[in-house]
Amino acid sequence: MNQKNKIITIIGSGVWGTALSKLVSRNHHHCRLWSRRSLENLESVIHDADVILSAVSMQGVRPTIEDLQSLEISQKTIFLSATKGLDPITTLTASQIWQSAFPNCSHVVLSGPNLSPEIEQNLPAATVVSSHDTQAAEAIQLIFSSDTFRVYVNSDPLGTELGGTLKNVMAIASGVCDGLNLGTNAKAALLTRALPEMIRVGTSRGAKQETFFGLSGLGDLLATCNSPLSRNYQVGYRLSQGQTLEQIITALKGTAEGINTTEVLLKIAQKQDLYVPITYQVYRLLKGEITPQEAVNNLMKRDLKAEFYE
Repeated sequence: MNQKNKIITIIGSGVWGTALSKLVSRNHHHCRLWSRRSLENLESVIHDADVILSAVSMQGVRPTIEDLQSLEISQKTIFLSATKGLDPITTLTASQIWQSAFPNCSHVVLSGPNLSPEIEQNLPAATVVSSHDTQAAEAIQLIFSSDTFRVYVNSDPLGTELGGTLKNVMAIASGVCDGLNLGTNAKAALLTRALPEMIRVGTSRGAKQETFFGLSGLGDLLATCNSPLSRNYQVGYRLSQGQTLEQIITALKGTAEGINTTEVLLKIAQKQDLYVPITYQVYRLLKGEITPQEAVNNLMKRDLKAEFYE
């Protein structure tokens, strides 16, 4: 794949899709940004595209795929997924759904500690692109890498995608922690226990443990759980301030994927008998079964055990 003058079609013109489009444009590639509100039709924007980048919400993945399946797409086209979520019906990740729909194309996942407003400001950041197709991942790496955006490659797309997805649940818990002014000690304890919970789920689904210690796991966890720029963090913070979930969703600019992910994740945990105490309390909080303070109390009152018991 020649790296000069590439055509990148980004589907999804929300804050994340827009930020990614600026990264592409800064590197002098031709970027086509499309959404259902665009005047252009989808067929025209994917014509001759070297890369089709999906930056839609999890809810929009299947409808987008259905639209694309009726169009002619070259097998040389690389599909790049930047969606962080789980399908509520199948519990699959976005990239897994894309791979099933277009099995003859190469698929790459992009995930990392990448808060959209900071990307738009051209502040320094790093991310991961991951694929079983090394050449495809390296091609995407070259397209996006710049002096302010460092791109790494790995070969564990599932772990890379799950790291970025599962940390959204933990970000809701983190927002609660800060909103209740529980302090630095509590926040450190929460994030430290959040990581093995993510690993427990990820490895049960076939992801590599070491991936979760990288940018798409620990890196994204730290960024999302420590920044008011994160929509999932805002959900937890605002719940701790007495707002209802309905009020929060209405006021948010964009989708807080952690809300849906929490429910799907609990379904996975119950089916596979996985220990996910943080997820369970976040789930009960989102359902209105407990208050933010009760969620904290429930976590603190769990049975005592060794730190590394698994």
